Amino acid sequence: MTDITDAKILIISADGFEKVELEVPRDKLREAGATVHVASPDGAAITSWDQTDWGPKADADLSISDARAEDYHAIVVPGGQINPDILRTKPEAVQLVKDFTAAGKIVAAICHGPWVLIEAGVVEGREMTSYPSLRTDLKNAGAHVVDKEVATDQGIVTSRNPDDLDAFVKKIIEEVREGKHDRQAA
Repeated sequence: MTDITDAKILIISADGFEKVELEVPRDKLREAGATVHVASPDGAAITSWDQTDWGPKADADLSISDARAEDYHAIVVPGGQINPDILRTKPEAVQLVKDFTAAGKIVAAICHGPWVLIEAGVVEGREMTSYPSLRTDLKNAGAHVVDKEVATDQGIVTSRNPDDLDAFVKKIIEEVREGKHDRQAA
């Protein structure tokens, strides 16, 4: 078991993340006492998408290629249509999700974020949710798709949209407290 005040959590994102889907988990996890780092493809600040147009930037602490699963308790993938579509083309981002999953660490994705989990090949047989337009992709990748604010399966946490952020963050904290999850290979 890991107390949230002892936890280190990594958020991976590229330009085009849905503003609140990065900011709310980052800020609420920090408020709960976790150390939270943001990693971008090149380690530079990334630009949000704020509902209908480009929004403010978020600072990054490191590049995705410099992040290591062994240094963190959990990884979070925000949504937005653009961000996860970029991340799933980045081998280092996909490998990082595979590494967290293989290590039994918490993997959390919201909205379109599960696209990265699909690319990593870690969704088969798991109960998951997402933004409605991704549900067929999840189903085709072998996930058991549900429509609820948060779905959790062996430490993999998914939510549908910004309306689910409170439940999403609460479940991440709960899963971190539970600790490492023994998982069957996906």
